[in-house]
Amino acid sequence: MIAAGKAAGVMLNAFAMSTDIPLRRMLGIGPSRPAALPDGAEWAEGGHPLPTEGSVAAARRALEMAQASGADDLLVVLLSGGGSALMAFPASGVTLADKQQTARTLMEQSADIHELNTVRKHLSTIKGGQLAIAARGTVLTLAVSDVVGDDLSVIASGPTVADDSTYMDALAILNARGGEAAFPRAVVERLRRGTAGEVPETPASGDVRLQRAIARVIGPQRGAITGAEVAARSLGYHVHVVREPVTGEARESAVAHVRRVASEAGTLPRPFCVISSGETTVTVRGRGRGGRNQEFTLAMAGVLAELGENVAAASIGTDGIDGPTDAAGAIVDSTTLQRAHDARLAADDFLKDNNTYAFFERLDDLIKTGPTATNVGDLQVILAG
Repeated sequence: MIAAGKAAGVMLNAFAMSTDIPLRRMLGIGPSRPAALPDGAEWAEGGHPLPTEGSVAAARRALEMAQASGADDLLVVLLSGGGSALMAFPASGVTLADKQQTARTLMEQSADIHELNTVRKHLSTIKGGQLAIAARGTVLTLAVSDVVGDDLSVIASGPTVADDSTYMDALAILNARGGEAAFPRAVVERLRRGTAGEVPETPASGDVRLQRAIARVIGPQRGAITGAEVAARSLGYHVHVVREPVTGEARESAVAHVRRVASEAGTLPRPFCVISSGETTVTVRGRGRGGRNQEFTLAMAGVLAELGENVAAASIGTDGIDGPTDAAGAIVDSTTLQRAHDARLAADDFLKDNNTYAFFERLDDLIKTGPTATNVGDLQVILAG
């Protein structure tokens, strides 16, 4: 059994406790070692959001376990969000530093998770179905999704499922997100070689090497909505769930989201709770510190008055980590902009500098849950009345 991702510890423990099947070898790969592990389980610590040497060592170990499995063995792979960075094995000719710079640039250029993982899969020895084809027996993958739409080929970069993206797709993403000159030469050269057919593609749909690989999503990306809805109803709120995922540039989608809720608010009984989920992106133009949820929340503050008085809103990462910060997200309400004005904080300036963490820290409006040991994307909540 191999468990990789932010939920690796709890998934590994839960599976080991719930099965009577003998588990001959167990490997967990996550950001930090859990307080307890099943007897005999190994643990490898990787890096996130960028891979580290630990991520490479963990991926090598996982690949070795798959290669050592026999034809009659079952390899169970438990995946969750963050697995792409936590389990990273650069392809031949590509270094860890190359992969780090590539991921950093794509994130700063507002690449979404589908774009980011398309590139990752074509710079890897383990992603895009390659872990599964290394195993001789059956591979069963169970995944907790942090990806809008629950695409198994994107969750943790799909190490055990078919990948229908191509080197040409990956190269096009580089050109759309800063241009080839913004990325390491070795990365561009590998993608060009792949496009020319000099490097084998990742196994695509129908590849016979994946015939014994089975994968299921056991925790959908929108799963957090159910828990939030139950909690809100228990507190006396009338709940409205936004079915469409919240995506796009954080500061733009936040404004559109509030205005959409405002257009429907007249038909909602008070007090109401609007719940949504998804995953936005941020184009980094400033030099500040923050994350997509903090940026989304601050952008909501400017239009929150359109919902009337006594309104509060928040956006958080369900993993408890928003960008390179120790906050899960932030909260705003009808008093935020006035309190910021009184504290001589210009909200627009902080937003332009991508410095939302400093803004919310000064107002004591950061939400800090600590790491939650799971990841099902982002969750937004608006309360009114």
